[in-house]
Amino acid sequence: MAGVEPVPEGVQTVATRLVFDDATAAIAFYKEAFGATVPEEPYTAPDGKVVHSEIRIGGSLVFLTDEGDDRNGVAPSSVGGLVTAIMALNVSDVDALWERAVAAGCEIVYPLADQFYGDRAGRLRDPFGHQWMLSTHIEDVDRDEIDRRMRAWSEQQG
Repeated sequence: MAGVEPVPEGVQTVATRLVFDDATAAIAFYKEAFGATVPEEPYTAPDGKVVHSEIRIGGSLVFLTDEGDDRNGVAPSSVGGLVTAIMALNVSDVDALWERAVAAGCEIVYPLADQFYGDRAGRLRDPFGHQWMLSTHIEDVDRDEIDRRMRAWSEQQG
């Protein structure tokens, strides 16, 4: 349509949509754990399920929806906690965000540590089953050095 932006302002070309068994609770959780903001009220169906909601974490927009019919997908909690994607949050102070998220109820999947590829990073699972890799870039590492460090790391893992 003439005069309509094909990609709305503030929306990335690729935007993640997460599926929940309780998107309303997830919105409240992400506000507490990650400092998310909610640009507008969620759109809900007559039964109260969230059809579409948006949160903003830093400069990124994430869409949220409740499970519904098979067109919406399923929440990790409905498939034994399995995930097919991991959200990556790149922030300036990963230690502070990590502490905030764990205090809010995230479970540690991989502990926060300096990684061979130049990030301080770790992975968390939120109470809804979604996983989040939290990172701060701490060192520029060239490809050869990353490869060397990865081999050393792999040997340590057994």
